[in-house]
Amino acid sequence: MVTKTVSALTARTQFGQIMQRAKQKDERFIVDRRGEPQVVILSIRDYINAIAPASVIAQSMRKSAKRKGLNRLTMRQINSEIRAVRKEASKKRKKK
Repeated sequence: MVTKTVSALTARTQFGQIMQRAKQKDERFIVDRRGEPQVVILSIRDYINAIAPASVIAQSMRKSAKRKGLNRLTMRQINSEIRAVRKEASKKRKKK
């Protein structure tokens, strides 16, 4: 992983290229203004891995979904599943 320091002017004028390099090459960019670091630009993948790693529970859920083939559901299928669960929960509440 490479970290480069760029000026705010460079970041502003070459933002598209910086985003592309961060995403494709996992490069990190420190943007400085007047020689003082201000912000960091990094890819989402890099952010999730370095700054906000998934909890053990989320990792377990992701593995389970992948094993069951549920990680490839369309939005229509997801919405259908949500409706079915809500309908079932509504029936249970009415029985009480």
